[in-house]
Amino acid sequence: MADFGLAMADLDDRAESAEEAARSTADTTATLAATAAEATVKIRALSSDGAGVGNLADGRVVFVPRTAPGDEVLLRITEGKPRWARGRLLDLLVPSPDRVTPACPYYDECGGCTMQHVAYAQQLHWKGDTVREALKRISHVDIAAPDVVPSPNERNYRSRMTFTLVRLPGGRVVAGFHHLGVPHRIVDVEEGCILPEPAVASAWIGLRKAWGEGARRLPSGRKLRLTLRVVDEGVILVVDGGRGPGRPDILLREVEGLVAVWASTSDGSARLLAGLEHVHDTRLGETVRTGPTTFLQVNTVASEALHRWVVEQGGVTPGEEDETKVVDAYCGVGFYGRDLARLGAQVLGIERDPEAAGAASRDAPEGFTVCAGAVEDRLADALPADLVVLNPPRIGVDATVTETLVTAGPPRLIYVSCDPATLARDIGRLSSAYEVVDVRAFDLFPQTAHVEVVVVLKRTGDE
Repeated sequence: MADFGLAMADLDDRAESAEEAARSTADTTATLAATAAEATVKIRALSSDGAGVGNLADGRVVFVPRTAPGDEVLLRITEGKPRWARGRLLDLLVPSPDRVTPACPYYDECGGCTMQHVAYAQQLHWKGDTVREALKRISHVDIAAPDVVPSPNERNYRSRMTFTLVRLPGGRVVAGFHHLGVPHRIVDVEEGCILPEPAVASAWIGLRKAWGEGARRLPSGRKLRLTLRVVDEGVILVVDGGRGPGRPDILLREVEGLVAVWASTSDGSARLLAGLEHVHDTRLGETVRTGPTTFLQVNTVASEALHRWVVEQGGVTPGEEDETKVVDAYCGVGFYGRDLARLGAQVLGIERDPEAAGAASRDAPEGFTVCAGAVEDRLADALPADLVVLNPPRIGVDATVTETLVTAGPPRLIYVSCDPATLARDIGRLSSAYEVVDVRAFDLFPQTAHVEVVVVLKRTGDE
């Protein structure tokens, strides 16, 4: 492993604006002036971002990363507000019985994971509690904490990983993930990260060896984002940022398993630099041709249980005399819509990303059609329907979407979300016309605070 002191080199660079630097200095000065105190705290819960939650002697809530419920800790306050504070763990005085030794050598400093120090069963417990709290606090829906379906793999489950590379003065390069407490620093990750699938981990090690001094075989520029993703043919690399192509031909030759190198473009698509133009992804018993930036769930195995449950909740019965009309909104490559169509539904998929919409349309089964465009622009024309499946990005759905559903929505909705807070916000917007009838969570992101949630809603007054 490279010298960790060098790996954690401060990446404050000369290119930062004077305004940014001044603001950072002022914020730091104010924080230090108000928060030099140390305190002993008993941790009682985990927050939605995985930090331990306790109370200071004055009653304020304090959030402390890398602590677990049941820990008694000595902390230093790093940020203080009238009602809450943030702290940094100084000493673990009494460990929680739910605490485990993190497997990753970078965990003390890396911000990529937040819950490796908590036993997996307790990770699931607290994720369920996060869902319950979000629904109660934001949308005023009071439910029991849902069970969280565990991931079959607690480690090495991610089929896609994004690393940040920064070139430092003197030809030095650091590449990895943002630091836990100082986000403008990068933790240099060589090998040992427990999140990627083996093929991604191997390609990352090979890429680091092949990119040359100063990473000169990659596009030039101070900062790059490097995404490695498993496909059926091997692993592809997408480079975001920088100038010029670098030497992708050498990378393909020297990195075992690498089959294509792409560069992100300003319009959100990507340009092939070298290698295979067309790649495929097989999951859920189906092979689809995908592009370099097409969204797919990163936990391939765990997402199968999620997919099966969503399709079951669709309630489509093969051979029904009256065909069920379904709108698969934010359909991506269309896995939900494809399976519902195979059961006999008439499904319209709506997808903004042209690459994903093309993948969804290609070799689509009978009964499944795709409309390219934004859901907020297309949904009204797609109604009426018997069921709408919502699977938006982390930011949730646009307010016009919930307004359309309240006014003219179907008897049933299925909402798939990777963010309990935006999910709860949108359910609150729907509450005048819909009620929650079922909630289930799926752990697609072990060792992190993220959780996938599915909520089934029924139109108020419908039988």
